[in-house]
Amino acid sequence: MFQKIVEEVMGLIELTDLRSAMVGIPGVNGLSAEQRKRLTIAVELVASPSIIFMDEPTTGLDARAAAIVMRTVRNTVNTGRTVVCTIHQPSIEIFESFDEVCRVYNLTMHGPESTITEFTIEKEGQFSIHISVSPMNTNFSKILMLSYPWLQ
Repeated sequence: MFQKIVEEVMGLIELTDLRSAMVGIPGVNGLSAEQRKRLTIAVELVASPSIIFMDEPTTGLDARAAAIVMRTVRNTVNTGRTVVCTIHQPSIEIFESFDEVCRVYNLTMHGPESTITEFTIEKEGQFSIHISVSPMNTNFSKILMLSYPWLQ
């Protein structure tokens, strides 16, 4: 049973050809940065979550590699899972692949800058997501992308 799940995920994330590959050392040998990102997604998918949160899945990738990663994210959405991710400066092709885009505007600061910042994103009573982040390393101009399989 577990082997079947692994095979399905490897196909979904387009890693079947790399079944026997060593992960290796970044920049030295083994999997490329884009393949490592897809492997990380695959590790999470093996647990069969109904919703997946991804923080900047294309960071550090060139346009080609980012497109491949986001194609596998779309494949994931097409299986009925909801994917929520943040992304900076997506290409027009990646931007258009999302079903819904929410820009984070309203932030409520609680305490000094070094503490947690909390904000809630709501859409016409359809959903409400409450997020707590450390503002020290957070760029609040991120775009929160939401992909819903039921919109297709």
